[in-house]
Amino acid sequence: MKPETNAVKPETKPGKPVASTWTVFRKKLRRTLYLLSVIVLFILAILVYWRYFYTYSDGYRAGLLQKFSHKGTIFKTYEGELILSSVAGGSNVVIASEKFFFSVTDKKLASHLDTLQGKNVIVHYVQKNSALIWKGDTPYYVDSVRLR
Repeated sequence: MKPETNAVKPETKPGKPVASTWTVFRKKLRRTLYLLSVIVLFILAILVYWRYFYTYSDGYRAGLLQKFSHKGTIFKTYEGELILSSVAGGSNVVIASEKFFFSVTDKKLASHLDTLQGKNVIVHYVQKNSALIWKGDTPYYVDSVRLR
């Protein structure tokens, strides 16, 4: 004689097995890891944008265009040096000065700047938080120039 048990058997549809707790756990873990990786990639994209593409400041600088060159070992970039004079002596001789280093990404502007070496110019620049190695050595990018 068999003892009778009042245990309730789970109802299953024919041909569909009952999911084990391990399978349910794996599905939840996979979903959680997917959401976590999407969030991490989103935060990383925001940080890269802020670091390299966000404009921190922009403005004008006036001074003597002392040097302008096309340099680089792997990535050739246009780099310039502007002398900002704060005190000028007699006959336009600069007594106190500061150097402003900048990069140029536009080839047309670079060829124009190359012809203006040794002249007083006013440049408009944008400053990024950091420089990308293929765009220049400095975080200052000049986008326009005019004679002073």
